[in-house]
Amino acid sequence: MASWAFEMESIILGWYILVESGSVLMLVAFGALQFFGSLLSPLFGVLGDRVGFIRMYWISRAFFTVIAGLLMLFSWGQMLSPTLVLFLAGLVGMIRPSDLMMRNTLIAQSLPSNQLMKALGVSRITMDSARIAGALFGAGVVTLLGMSWAYVFVTSLYFASFYLARIVKKSQITSTADLPTKNITQLTPARDLVLGMSYVWNRPVILGAMSTALLINLFAFPFVLGLLPYVAKNIYFTDQTGLGFLSASFASGALIGSVILSSGRIKFKAAKTMIISSCAWFLLDLMFAFNTYMALGMAILCLAGLSQSLCVTPLSAVMLRSSESAYRGRVMGLRMLAVWGLPTGLLLAGPLINQFGFSATTVFYSSLGIFLTVAMTLRWRSDLWSNEAPGNSAF
Repeated sequence: MASWAFEMESIILGWYILVESGSVLMLVAFGALQFFGSLLSPLFGVLGDRVGFIRMYWISRAFFTVIAGLLMLFSWGQMLSPTLVLFLAGLVGMIRPSDLMMRNTLIAQSLPSNQLMKALGVSRITMDSARIAGALFGAGVVTLLGMSWAYVFVTSLYFASFYLARIVKKSQITSTADLPTKNITQLTPARDLVLGMSYVWNRPVILGAMSTALLINLFAFPFVLGLLPYVAKNIYFTDQTGLGFLSASFASGALIGSVILSSGRIKFKAAKTMIISSCAWFLLDLMFAFNTYMALGMAILCLAGLSQSLCVTPLSAVMLRSSESAYRGRVMGLRMLAVWGLPTGLLLAGPLINQFGFSATTVFYSSLGIFLTVAMTLRWRSDLWSNEAPGNSAF
């Protein structure tokens, strides 16, 4: 339900900002504001290790519902403006980046490690399939009924997400706060955070996975999460419905990847898989840079979505499986700092596109992404590429 609402909001508000302001800079600012909250994710990780992630999950769902309700009321009252949308998007962006961290940590706390990859794949299926429907449904509702009615649906989805999250029982989750050997609550939050940073820094396999997350957020995700409305309007000359099809194409490829991972029929060497898939994604972005045909663009986006799924899910599995239970919240919170690469990439892309054009900016981003990924792999070769490395054990 939350994934439906997230995707519908991204389509609806991204298009609204671009049309009302006519500025690609405001569009990238909107995309960036949704992810600046990644700076707070380590603190959410500390708090989750202390009070339990299920409680934080409930609170975040309630907050999303309230903000969507305000946008719905402002829309019905004809009081919306690009500035107001940016402000409210910024509020949601303080929490939204931590949502996936909380979800994955809850999965790791409720299942044994040998089921982790398949469980994360199933979680991605629910997200990716909802994103396909959410993208198409969001664009269709706006086109047929207008933005006000579309936000009635968005608010209803957030409320349904909150209700379903409340059904989850605390007894089903193993909270790190209940582990008697760690004495987490006797430490200050600042000390907790420092210990988490030290834990990550001294484990190259976790640090390598986090570096991969930073590179794909900085150089790959901007073109499918923030700049897609620009591509739809200025490269393919299509409307909001066309934007929905482009977004759904990427999500369709991601769904295929999630199905492959969740089936468990193929035993992946997770660290190798995330590196190869990230490079494949950058290469597909290079192809996307010079394409002007929408049908071919949808095919490229579908393959990019497949590469994304085969990169991000193994990445999360490596980090969760390589972390001790008492540190998982902090490790995944620190991992979400990599999401900060997305707003950074978006904010840099806006001026670069205005100055040099979309194709040149995409070539620069993709080439730099491939170079740094290869350099990182060579730096931690024994921990990320070796068949004997823990990150490449059978999942």
